[in-house]
Amino acid sequence: MLKGVGIDNIVDIHDIEEAKAIVGKYARKTPLVQSMFLSRNVVGGDVYLKLENMQLTGSFKFRGANNKINHLSKEELDRGVITASAGNHAQGVALTGHLLGIDTTVVMPDEAPQMKRDATRGYGAEVDIHGATFDDAHQWMFERAEREGKTIVDPFNDKYVIAGQGTIGLEILDDIWDVDTVIIPVGGGGLISGMATALKSFNPNIHIVGVQSENVHGMYASVKAGQITKHHDDFTLADGTDVAVPGDITFPIVSELVDEIVLVNEDEIAHAMKDLLQRTKVVAEGAGALPVAALESHKIDDRWLKNKKTVAMVSGGNVDLNRVSQIIDQFLKPVKADGGIG
Repeated sequence: MLKGVGIDNIVDIHDIEEAKAIVGKYARKTPLVQSMFLSRNVVGGDVYLKLENMQLTGSFKFRGANNKINHLSKEELDRGVITASAGNHAQGVALTGHLLGIDTTVVMPDEAPQMKRDATRGYGAEVDIHGATFDDAHQWMFERAEREGKTIVDPFNDKYVIAGQGTIGLEILDDIWDVDTVIIPVGGGGLISGMATALKSFNPNIHIVGVQSENVHGMYASVKAGQITKHHDDFTLADGTDVAVPGDITFPIVSELVDEIVLVNEDEIAHAMKDLLQRTKVVAEGAGALPVAALESHKIDDRWLKNKKTVAMVSGGNVDLNRVSQIIDQFLKPVKADGGIG
């Protein structure tokens, strides 16, 4: 049982186990594969990649969206649902709406990648482009919901969304019950809140590391300040975690259960995206590459990694191929003799 003040009734392992039964009817159990490149050349321990880029819609976000929508009443569904997202949660809501035959509206910011806009429309959602940043779109979501009577499916600050994301933690434990360290991208905090709840409920000694961009790190700033704090300096390649202000549900969970949050810069994110593609044959978007960026830039103390079993979340793979090409051109070097799949 989690002992943190005020968080026990937000989400617990029973909520996550219930979510597993619901989401399991729709979502894939994604692979957990060892990266020999990261294990041998970077860490000196066993590093595994949890490949949520292979999830339906190309991101873990499908899990939380699906669990939340499956908990709505018929009246709430009949009003139609609305959300805000830079792209991945948008697709999770849109696909779930398509599968269940409900009306979905997604507010996306100007900075949302075109391929994510197109994919969301392709699942049948109405896409409303509004505001320069995710936080602008998020505020407009509340205003439209109030004006039109739509049901909100928040991208991270929701018990059922958090529980849906926590099912990934259960899958990791199914494959590696004695995992030592788990590294997770952080935006609004829904993913890491759910996963930390699942993992720590099984073993409180599992070391949970969050990773954010130096350019946008609302959760890092909030944990450091001891209160919810806004942080947004500039654009980030990790657009899936471009959240300036964490949720009032996720913040206390992260404060209680996450052992540390580290920051990486844009070059480190791009380099990790390139290495994931070139060395491990994994296509990752910027947010999905954050944990590998933290490993490669040695932002995590060796005592949590060396001779340990570490899982790095590849949270999504929805990246425009033009951006992938630019990153490869920027960092491409001849493959060493030990190159190849790893």
